[in-house]
Amino acid sequence: MERDDIIEYSLGAGHSEEQGRAIRKKIYFVTILLSVVTTVEVLLGVFWTNLFPNAWHWVKWVFIMLTLVKASYIVMTFMHLGDERRNIRGLILIPYGLFLMYAVFILIWEATYVHNVLKLFL
Repeated sequence: MERDDIIEYSLGAGHSEEQGRAIRKKIYFVTILLSVVTTVEVLLGVFWTNLFPNAWHWVKWVFIMLTLVKASYIVMTFMHLGDERRNIRGLILIPYGLFLMYAVFILIWEATYVHNVLKLFL
């Protein structure tokens, strides 16, 4: 017995082969980009003392920038924010970016304060 009350949405969700290639190309690009950024972060985290022994300050900023690149690509691709109009993207991303910059500022400011206080006692 065949049911007629179930609507099969997947039957009408087709696309051409060219659209499929474009979608796969975008998925491959995002996957490779995120893999490269993650690999650079891991290698920098493991080998930073050998490569840049006196540059911990710069290593922290590189980590922050790479993390923001990864976060922005994840939001734009997997949350489909890249498909929205520019004004809506700005409306969502600008407050988020300002909050992240504020949080990073507070974290670095407090870490510097704690470091200076600990230097006095040690």
